[in-house]
Amino acid sequence: MFNELVKPPMLHRGDTLAAVSLSWGGPAAFPHRYHAGKKQLEQAFGVKVVEMPHTLSSPEYLSANPRARAEDLMRAFSDPSIDGIVSTIGGDDSIRILPYVDINVIQKNSKVFMGFSDTTVSHFLCMQAGLGSFYGPSIMAGFAENGGLFPYMQDAVKHVLFSNEEIGKLPQNKEEWTVEYLDWADPELQRQKRKRETCTGWHFLQGQGTHFGRLIGGCVEVIDWLRGTPVWPDHSHWKNAILFLETSEEAPAPQAVQRMLRALASVGVLKEISAILFGRPGGQIAPGTFIQYENMLVDFVNHELGRPELPLVAMLDFGHTDPIMVLPYGRKCVVDCDQHAIMIPENAVV
Repeated sequence: MFNELVKPPMLHRGDTLAAVSLSWGGPAAFPHRYHAGKKQLEQAFGVKVVEMPHTLSSPEYLSANPRARAEDLMRAFSDPSIDGIVSTIGGDDSIRILPYVDINVIQKNSKVFMGFSDTTVSHFLCMQAGLGSFYGPSIMAGFAENGGLFPYMQDAVKHVLFSNEEIGKLPQNKEEWTVEYLDWADPELQRQKRKRETCTGWHFLQGQGTHFGRLIGGCVEVIDWLRGTPVWPDHSHWKNAILFLETSEEAPAPQAVQRMLRALASVGVLKEISAILFGRPGGQIAPGTFIQYENMLVDFVNHELGRPELPLVAMLDFGHTDPIMVLPYGRKCVVDCDQHAIMIPENAVV
C-alpha cells in the first residue's frame, strides 16, 4: 500500500533558501545568469538565497566530485537555518550523487525541495525518504527568465509553496510561452525577452470521465536512467498514479520517447496508472511538429499498451519550456476528461 509522502512546512517571506548544484556547475560557468535568477527569486518572494560550500564550484570540480554535491544536499537538509532548497540548474549526471547521500537526513528534516530536469534524480530520492518534493523552476532556468519572471510561474510558486490552502484547479497558461535559446554567455541578452509563442491550451487527447491518482513523474530521459537504481519507486507508488512526463532541451524524437515508454511498460509501471500528463516538448522543435509526439502517445497507449481508456493530456506547462507550473509529488490529483480540467484537491505544504 502507498505510504503517503510527508508534506513539508510552507515557505514564508523572510525564509532562507539553499541553492544547490547537484549536477552541472552552471553558476560558475555563467555567474551573471545565476545571480539574475537569485535576485529575481529573492525580490519576488522576499526570501534570502544562500549557497552551500560547493554551489559555486567550477563545472570541472563538480564533475569530478559527486560526493561534494551530495554533501551540499545533505547539509542543506540538515541545517535548521535553511527553510527550503532549490536546485540551481539541471545537467546529466546527478545520478552519481546517489552512493553518497544519507536518506535518513532527508527523513529527519522535512523541508521544501524544488527543481526539474536532471533534478528528477533527487525527487526520486525524496520519495524514497517519504518526503513530497516539487517539480518546478530552478534558479538559472525559470527564476532567471530573461527580462523578468513570467506571472504564470510566479503565481504557481506562491500558490503551491507559500500557502497551505488546497491547490485546487490548475490554471491553464493564458500567457505566451517560449523555448527560444538566448546565449547565456552574453550578459547583455539577460535583459532581452525571449521570442514568445501563442498558447493553444492543453490537449485532452483521449479518455472519458474523472480519474484519480497521486502525482509521480519527471523528465522522461532521467526516469529512463533511474530504472534499477536504489531510488526506483516500488509498485505502490505507480499503482493508480497520475504520471507526468516531459522531455529535455535535447529534444528527443517521438520515436526515442516511445522507446523509453516501452521500457517503463516492461517493468510494469504503465499497467495500472490512472492517466498520463505530457509536458510541452522541450528543445528547439518547431511547434507545428508537436502533434507528432501526441500521435505517438495515442498510438503507443492504444496499440502497444492496450489501454484505449487511459486519459492522455498533452501540451501542459511544465518542464523545458517557459513558463512552468509547480507539480507536487505524491499529492492527490484529479483528471476530469469531460470538463477538461486537472485538480489537486489538497494542500502540498503545512
